[in-house]
Amino acid sequence: MINDLTVGNVPSQLVRFALPFVFANILQYLYNIVDMIIVGRYVGAGGLSAVSIGGEFMHFFMFIAVGFAQAGTVVLAQTVGAGERSRLSKVIGNMFSFILSLSILATLVSVLFAAQYNKLMNTPPESWQEALDYCRVCGFGMFFVFGYNVVSYIMRGLGDSKRPLYFVAVSAVMNLILDLVFVAGMNMRAKGAALATVIGQAFSFIVSIIYLYRRREAFGFDFKPASFKPDKKILGTIVRLGIPVCLQNTAVSVSMMYVNSCINVYGVIYSAVTGLSGKISQLCNVFTMSVNAAAATMIGQNFGAGRHDRVSKVFWYDLLISTVFAVVLSVLLLLFPEPLFRLFNDEPAVLAVAMEVVPIIILNFFGTASRSPSGALINGIGYAGMNFVMGIMDGIVIRIGLALLFGNVLKLGVHGYWYGSSIAGFAFFIVIFPYFLSGRWKKRSKVI
Repeated sequence: MINDLTVGNVPSQLVRFALPFVFANILQYLYNIVDMIIVGRYVGAGGLSAVSIGGEFMHFFMFIAVGFAQAGTVVLAQTVGAGERSRLSKVIGNMFSFILSLSILATLVSVLFAAQYNKLMNTPPESWQEALDYCRVCGFGMFFVFGYNVVSYIMRGLGDSKRPLYFVAVSAVMNLILDLVFVAGMNMRAKGAALATVIGQAFSFIVSIIYLYRRREAFGFDFKPASFKPDKKILGTIVRLGIPVCLQNTAVSVSMMYVNSCINVYGVIYSAVTGLSGKISQLCNVFTMSVNAAAATMIGQNFGAGRHDRVSKVFWYDLLISTVFAVVLSVLLLLFPEPLFRLFNDEPAVLAVAMEVVPIIILNFFGTASRSPSGALINGIGYAGMNFVMGIMDGIVIRIGLALLFGNVLKLGVHGYWYGSSIAGFAFFIVIFPYFLSGRWKKRSKVI
């Protein structure tokens, strides 16, 4: 179950390794998009607004899980690349025990402070109760959300991108069925969509754990209590690498929450359209972040093996593939905007405003494409400090700064908030690309 990515043709290997990520993330995207479509159809603009606001809250906590899981993936990938497979069991055990412990804290915070979050987000009155229900129900499922991400990133760090696809497929199908049952059939509104998500994640996590336990010898984890015992060096490395990634991801999340709170003041229609715009923008993110995840693992293994030439090739092919995909999506959006928006909601007021966000979404497509190789390089080589700096720059300084500049200073209102947030998506590439060209990353030490 361990895949050596330090040999072979780089572009074909990147594509083959990334494809299962693409399909898995598409399913996960559909997982979220189904909530929006069914709630939009059966609940209306207020439901769309609620799922959008509640979704941002849940993403904040998921970014924490993903941040530390990514850090563990770097340790795993470099361990495999360096040929030190005897340490895998301890690395995997520490990932499980630490990240699942964090899920308990995330549950407490999300359930207890959901109402305060609604206030901070200026949640429209029409969406208030729906958003509150969505946040609290998802909060109770944090253990499974965190657990599923740990399993997925462990397997990716070992070079296995296919099996996470199978697990998320099970979850996505169950989510679709339960959405129709709870929202369309039982009229449980946004709460039903959240419950469907939690049950789907729980089932996927349980199935994946059973699968890994039955094949524990094949991927190097014995499931013995001693393996879960904190190892000072391994846990310290995961925390050291994970905190900057978490800060980066959560800073972006917080900045998005702030920008959206400014938009929510304009009413439920603009709130709904912002959520709709975000979901369509994520379509490109689904693909480019899949390539990013594959590229980060490849870079991690090759950096651990000292194959700097292959690291450079992975970066360039990641950039090329992601940009081409952004171009294709942009053309499709320009040709067929209204049919795409109608998938979510066909209220005339929503559709009228939705047409205004087409250029915003296209900017998001290319910002996401540029971010993919940049993030893959920094995460693959384990450059924790850069992640911290970019988290502050991208999340707090640039995104909020540009949103306030365009929205308040230049008095562009809601359009200014949209444009400011979208332009901020290019910050990561603007900083990392010169660093990559300089070759200074080659001098960094391995994390293990």
